Amino acid sequence: MANQKCIDINCDMGESFGVWRMGDDAAVMPLITSANIACGFHGGDPATIRKTVRLAMDAGVAVGAHPSLPDLVGFGRRTMRISPQDMYDYVLYQAGAVGAFVCAAGGRLHHVKCHGALYNMAATDTALAAAMAQAVKALGPGVMLYALAGSRMVEAATQAGVPVVEEAFADRSYQADGTLTPRGTAGAMIEDEAQAVQQAIGMVEHGTVATAGGANFGLRPGTICLHGDQPGALRFATALRAALHQHGCTVKAP
Repeated sequence: MANQKCIDINCDMGESFGVWRMGDDAAVMPLITSANIACGFHGGDPATIRKTVRLAMDAGVAVGAHPSLPDLVGFGRRTMRISPQDMYDYVLYQAGAVGAFVCAAGGRLHHVKCHGALYNMAATDTALAAAMAQAVKALGPGVMLYALAGSRMVEAATQAGVPVVEEAFADRSYQADGTLTPRGTAGAMIEDEAQAVQQAIGMVEHGTVATAGGANFGLRPGTICLHGDQPGALRFATALRAALHQHGCTVKAP
């Protein structure tokens, strides 16, 4: 089908730390096409990175790094005041660590997708977005940046010549300006499977998402995110994959 749509499904993974376990990575992995692997600042540790990289590569899933603010206690979701130089250093350091494990396993780092507050800060801050893009560029040709659709990150990556994939969220609600509703706010997470799938299909098919104020925000997603720490992650991923297939979408990594 010449006009068949293609979409990627990404998921945040490898967020366990020591004896603490987060998510069901082994079960969800076969249902996604790219994995964002925690780098140790908000979750993850060297052994978890190694095992998750191997799990992804064995499943044919594209491997990305998921760098964060240095915030294990807050799971990377607390806003911190950082400089553009901090942004550059944090992203390059963490993505380089995951990239080393990917290289050791015989693969190459596919993308970078920042986590939590770091991602949200760069979505609206031009200087932080530019520093993020420069860090991804420093990782070498071909490494992509996964960035919130319509955000400053997309603009910065384009200006820096970094390949960018615009990201939309099936299980998060949106504000009128296209940013995500802050966690902790009522309705920030969409916990109803049917609603999440309907939102994802609407974004892929029509290029819009309904916002908290009732208006529609236009976007062009190349990847849809599902959160691995969501209790129903496996159920959500199964339903989303089936719905995309029913709507004639090919699911594959960019």
